[in-house]
Amino acid sequence: MDNRVAAERAQLIREQLPEGGLFQGHKWRIATSPFTLPSTLVKDLEKLGRVLLRFYQTANLLYHHSCSGKLPDWIAHWLNMGKPDSLINIQGETKLKSALPNVIRPDILLTENGWSITELDSVPGGIGLTAWLNRAYTNVGFEVIGGTSGMTNGFDGIFRPDGNVRVMVSDESATYQPEMEWICSALDSRFSVHETADACWSDGDSVYRFFELFDLKNISYWNKLQDDMLSGQIILTPPPKPFLEEKMLLALLWNGNLTEFWQRELGGGFFRLMRDHVPRGWVMDPAPLPPHAALPGLDLTSWVQLRGLSQRERSLVIKKSGFSNDAWGARSVHMGIDLPQAEWAEAVDQALDEFGQSPFILQQFHKPRRVEQEWFDFEADESRIMNGRVRLCPYYFVGNGEKPEVKLGGVMATVCPADKKIIHGMSSAILAPCSVSA
Repeated sequence: MDNRVAAERAQLIREQLPEGGLFQGHKWRIATSPFTLPSTLVKDLEKLGRVLLRFYQTANLLYHHSCSGKLPDWIAHWLNMGKPDSLINIQGETKLKSALPNVIRPDILLTENGWSITELDSVPGGIGLTAWLNRAYTNVGFEVIGGTSGMTNGFDGIFRPDGNVRVMVSDESATYQPEMEWICSALDSRFSVHETADACWSDGDSVYRFFELFDLKNISYWNKLQDDMLSGQIILTPPPKPFLEEKMLLALLWNGNLTEFWQRELGGGFFRLMRDHVPRGWVMDPAPLPPHAALPGLDLTSWVQLRGLSQRERSLVIKKSGFSNDAWGARSVHMGIDLPQAEWAEAVDQALDEFGQSPFILQQFHKPRRVEQEWFDFEADESRIMNGRVRLCPYYFVGNGEKPEVKLGGVMATVCPADKKIIHGMSSAILAPCSVSA
């Protein structure tokens, strides 16, 4: 792109930023154009929302069948580990049994062999940011996936049309408060953002829980919020069901004891699609195996043997499953191909030691392929090309109603320099909306 045109567009995009920014204390590199995706991939992403909703419905059934004895009890035992009894009990409430998240965001890596879903997030950051990116780039003449209002309409559509919507943000998630304030201001006056120390709701309101369940000890009005939800005075989303926020669910998709269940409940086509695009995973349960047994796909007879794998054998990632302030972002991620032997062994030991309280999963690592994206360097007053790797975050909104429709509101690309080990938001990253390549 001509440097003068790139400079004008980048400046117009930057000028649209709200005065307080969109992330507290965080900046990113501004792309001179959206990140383009091939039409075949966009079609896959448009269909994926229905698949992921069905996955959540099936995971919900998996848990409740385990609790009731229709499936083995080890499933619920694993998913309940580290949770307080109060949260475990509320998951069994009749009012919540079928409740599911209304926002679904997978983390997708473009790899050398296609695309991989590495995580699912039902309390995702980036909703307001992606809405702003779509609007800002549309305003300078680009067409983006979801258009100007796909994200705002999608977020609006997860709530019933009457009553106020209170977005509650905790101290732990305060980084994202500005973006939620922006999207609420882009909607109408019934939307507002509140800190969790504020009992802001009234009868008939909808409350959007923008905080993780591990953080409940710091939510002073949680008991009242919970009671009002159970009595039907308010509607709370996402529902307080911590098992639905465990990365372990993707590993359970690969558990051979559950294959028949997944195939039957997901349906053959959805099951194959998930297995094609979700890297193989294992729950790191240190229980000893019988002498004749081995961990499937690893050919190891104990987890301890994982410690001794060479770096070339470690195309693997260890990460905490959930319900911890270390389970989001890159805080507990250990990349096997990058760590020295001693640090890898230490990560394995930590995962095995903490299993009963805070389980970890092991996941195959599919290396992201290199991409190029132009961004504008305002200090040098010139456009530059980043050779990097990308994570895609499509946002799916499950509409309010008996037969809810799943809509793709937009897709955000995070492009990090190729030498960065883990792809996530950072000051050297480019954040851009996505468009369909011509």
